[in-house]
Amino acid sequence: MTLADHPTTAPRRPVTYGAVLGSRHVVRLLGGTLTGRLPNSMVPVGLVLWITGGGGSLAFAGLLAALYGLASGLSQPVKGKLMDRYGQTRVSAPAVLLNAGCLAVLPLIGVDGNPVSVTAVVGFAGLVTPPLEAGLRALWPTVLPDPARRRVVQALDTGSQGLLYIAGPLLASWLATTYGPDSALTATAALSLAGTAIVLTAEPSQSWRPAADGAAGGGRLMSTGLILLFTALAGTGFAFGAMNVWAAGMAAIHGPAMLSGVIPAAFSTGSLLGSLIYARRARPGTTATQLITTSALFLLGWLPLLAQPGPRTAIALTAIPGLFFTLIITNGFHTVESLAPASRTTEAYAWLILSVGTGQAAGTACAAALAARLHGLAALPAAGAATALTILVLARPELGPARSLGRHRRPRQHRKHRKHHVNSPLHEGGSRMPVVDGSGDRTPRNGSPACASAAGREGRPGTWEGRLATWEGRPGTWEGRLPTSRAEERKAAPARGEQFDASPPESAPGGPWQGVSVPDPSRRVPL
Repeated sequence: MTLADHPTTAPRRPVTYGAVLGSRHVVRLLGGTLTGRLPNSMVPVGLVLWITGGGGSLAFAGLLAALYGLASGLSQPVKGKLMDRYGQTRVSAPAVLLNAGCLAVLPLIGVDGNPVSVTAVVGFAGLVTPPLEAGLRALWPTVLPDPARRRVVQALDTGSQGLLYIAGPLLASWLATTYGPDSALTATAALSLAGTAIVLTAEPSQSWRPAADGAAGGGRLMSTGLILLFTALAGTGFAFGAMNVWAAGMAAIHGPAMLSGVIPAAFSTGSLLGSLIYARRARPGTTATQLITTSALFLLGWLPLLAQPGPRTAIALTAIPGLFFTLIITNGFHTVESLAPASRTTEAYAWLILSVGTGQAAGTACAAALAARLHGLAALPAAGAATALTILVLARPELGPARSLGRHRRPRQHRKHRKHHVNSPLHEGGSRMPVVDGSGDRTPRNGSPACASAAGREGRPGTWEGRLATWEGRPGTWEGRLPTSRAEERKAAPARGEQFDASPPESAPGGPWQGVSVPDPSRRVPL
């Protein structure tokens, strides 16, 4: 069964962070992934400082930063699909080498170099960013088979992402100010190489293969539930992107320039706290129910900001929706796990990451268009959250598991068990009877020997004769309603023999063969 179709219950023993982080490979994979993904938040700032520090225009620097982020996000599903087909090492290793090489060659080209060459190198570097986040999500079921421990580490992973976008820009600014803009790009390339190497050299990454529910990378991925889920999460990302521009508008009106960074930092801090609380508390209801509930709380968290509070109040209130942002993303990953084919989970995770990133970019663009209207800026995060909640509520019937069996469906039996009863005609009550051919040979289609005696198979499990013996006399079945006297048996036998296209027996047999025609094997007609 999957996470989405069972109510989530608390484990008998509370799962501690020490127990989860003490599990084998957890700290290495988590730390390596965070190190390798830190450049994702450093590169945009590093590019802006590198271009402007060399005398280039801020507009060109912003274009390069946007191009890098857009190329990185759009290529995620393709890299996830390749990873599902060829494994993590054969995809992430070439990607990180090309990405680090492009970033390291930019200082050699120089700001005064050909703008077309600089743009092409930056765009290609974004396309080949290693898909560490989607790869790590695919590794957790192997590293932590226990669902309770897996929820803890996934919540920690999601909650720590916000800290990357606080520490990354600060680190890039410090390196550019202290050692020069070129050093920021060089350090970014080195961190990407180091983090990816830590992950790829770990045993779980080297031995990981996608689950085989068909050909690797095969099967239909996009179901109605996944499309609606990704659309809803784009609305969640829209709220996050609009918040960043709203924070800059608050800083422009109320004075302190650092307010544009403090408000997103408060949101990220709330996200981390939410992940810590979520990982230790019982979570009633199914995953789909939790996703809708946390989205509703996320929307409610944005509503107080519509009153245009002061700077200090705004900082405190921004942490409230941040508490539920991690919960939405975590439950979104769990829902993807239950809806996507097992052989394409990495690609499905990459689509989720892309949907959130696309929504964030759309939110930033819409907020930039309304930068002069602070009231409109404050309403945009709530609008994105309301859109996400509406889609999730309407999509609730589609968010159930796609690979689990329905309530009234029976699992398909193995071929070696099916061959004993395939295509055998049914009798009343569901019992299966032999096929009598024109030669009088009783040859069941289930492969039973034609001349085997009824006594030899009587009561044998798995045969229709055994089921007759088992059901004999049972109330509610036609066997239990058979007449008990010999005279009535003789009267009923012709009708039953005519029903099954067989002649009545010469004498009424006993046991399970009451009233059933048993042709003599000696009357076979040779072929």
